[in-house]
Amino acid sequence: MERVRHDVSLFTEHDIYLFKEGNHFKLYDKLGSHPLTVDGNEGIYFALWAPNAEKITVIGDFNGWDKESHQLNPRWDGSGIWEGFITDIKKGDIYKYHIVSRYNNYKVDKGDPFASYWEQPPETASIVWHLDYGWNDSKWMADRHKFNALNAPLSIYEVHPGSWRRVPEEGNRFLTYRELAHSLADYVKEMGFTHVELMPVTEHPFYGSWGYQTVGYFAPTSRYGTPQDFMYMIDYLHQKGIGVILDWVPSHFPSDEHGLSYFDGSYLYEHEDPQKGFHPEWNSYIFNYGRNEVRNFLISSALFWLDKYHIDGIRVDAVASMLYLDYARKEGEWIPNKYGGKENLDAIKFLKRFNEAVYSEHPDVQTIAEESTAWPMVSKPTHLGGLGFGMKWNMGWMHDTLEYMSKDPVHKKYHHNRLTFTIWYAFTENFILPLSHDEVVHGKGALIGKMPGDEWQKNANLRLLFGYMYAHPGKKLLFMGDEFAQWKEWNHDESLEWHALEYPPHQGVQKWVRDLNHLYRSEPALYELDFSTKGFEWVDFGDYEKSVVSFIRWAKDPADFMLFVFNFTPVPRYNYRIGVHIDGFYREVLNSDSELYWGSGAGNYGGVHAEPVLWEGKPYSLSLNLPPLGVLIFKPEEKKEAI
Repeated sequence: MERVRHDVSLFTEHDIYLFKEGNHFKLYDKLGSHPLTVDGNEGIYFALWAPNAEKITVIGDFNGWDKESHQLNPRWDGSGIWEGFITDIKKGDIYKYHIVSRYNNYKVDKGDPFASYWEQPPETASIVWHLDYGWNDSKWMADRHKFNALNAPLSIYEVHPGSWRRVPEEGNRFLTYRELAHSLADYVKEMGFTHVELMPVTEHPFYGSWGYQTVGYFAPTSRYGTPQDFMYMIDYLHQKGIGVILDWVPSHFPSDEHGLSYFDGSYLYEHEDPQKGFHPEWNSYIFNYGRNEVRNFLISSALFWLDKYHIDGIRVDAVASMLYLDYARKEGEWIPNKYGGKENLDAIKFLKRFNEAVYSEHPDVQTIAEESTAWPMVSKPTHLGGLGFGMKWNMGWMHDTLEYMSKDPVHKKYHHNRLTFTIWYAFTENFILPLSHDEVVHGKGALIGKMPGDEWQKNANLRLLFGYMYAHPGKKLLFMGDEFAQWKEWNHDESLEWHALEYPPHQGVQKWVRDLNHLYRSEPALYELDFSTKGFEWVDFGDYEKSVVSFIRWAKDPADFMLFVFNFTPVPRYNYRIGVHIDGFYREVLNSDSELYWGSGAGNYGGVHAEPVLWEGKPYSLSLNLPPLGVLIFKPEEKKEAI
């Protein structure tokens, strides 16, 4: 049999039509390498988009890296796709494409943009593989629409797989996907988180990029195992009732020669003009969202993870950098759009189409935007003029709250509006409140290091911060290590400081986060109306002198609510009066100052009775003892509709 057959193709005329018009979002079933049996002969079908190539050969160990022996042919239809069926190659073989460009005699060896498996860096070849796997998560998949819903509790644990835990006895090696599956699932379940968000696991050459400089948009990094090992981890998390969100980077890609840059001797995936195509802040290339084939590539990548890996949500990194042509650029370093504005019209169109495609194919997942500006309607449907995301990170809440919490208590009364202002825009988007990896890197130190005071006060402040986050409208996201007050800034080359849990302060913070998570998941008032003004009511936001705020969170049931009272100073407040709607006994559900959490033990002995004392327009009131740097969470013993 001839070495390469050119009469074999996975593409139909309809495929090519969709590809050319920019609406083919299942390209992973067509482009790349695919095991086939043709006329009784087993082999691999290869297909590659490289419209400006003059010659392409598949090279690898199987042919001694011979740049002549296994040539692909271009299709006749002007699609720019090259293809061929090769019987000399099998699963597990490594390969690259040797591309000879029609321009400048440019020659290069490239990895496969659609490879489902890559060699472990620093090696750079793609690996012929298949994605067969026997899933055992049918119950999760049937029910996940309930767990991913906007009116469901979402408490997300952000994880970097290579540094969550390591094995110091074996040279400080990574955990594998399969090892991580069991230890991570057990821990997350015990802690009460609903979802895990994985920092990018898409294959990346530079480990120190944390995955944000991607070359393999269709492959989990081989550092921790095979594609099936990654599937096993997701499968196991699902079986334990834990959702998986993937951090995904369609905003830029690195300049590594074996990757997407200058792919066929032309600016194929990126813009030719560096004022559009090069990212000055990240020293990487920006996708050309105006090109149909590039939109095909990116949206296919997103759907690939949902289709093949049962991913439950996609968090899109650096959306602001995509939306603005002048992002990280000085005056004169960017090109305005056709209307003279700074909005990237192609990127806006791409993001809308991406969200429409995802929700059309998988209405039971969520897309999440990391968008740091005031761009309107990020999480509103495209038919209403929005970008179409399900949710958006609330960066304003994060910045304002951390800035407020970092102040010495004697100065907090002058910054009270930092704390309360976030509510005034809390319902403009479907917000997630993030305390992410970005807050504990690049010299920022650990989260607890931002808290003022001595050791006791730092821990009390951190518990107070977490209490405020779980009480505040919006879904929750916490980066690994923060939940037990890790002291060191996060380092991707090291394990978390699990040994800190030998000490009571760290045990206390961890127990507090665990109890907050379990309370959050059990109380509809804390999640059902996250994105509605009907779910929130101030009791008192004006006591800046004492730095005390109080508010109510409502469930859909008008008789179901919870009361939160926060004291942001280390001074206990005795007989502090709060107005309430109904009478009866208010049970103190949680108290961050409990000795269980390494607090001082101040509080209200399990609860307090409402008194018929008119206070701030309410017919009843509570006389409370507010613990120092503490949050009190109350719930009425009896369900009654408010007067």
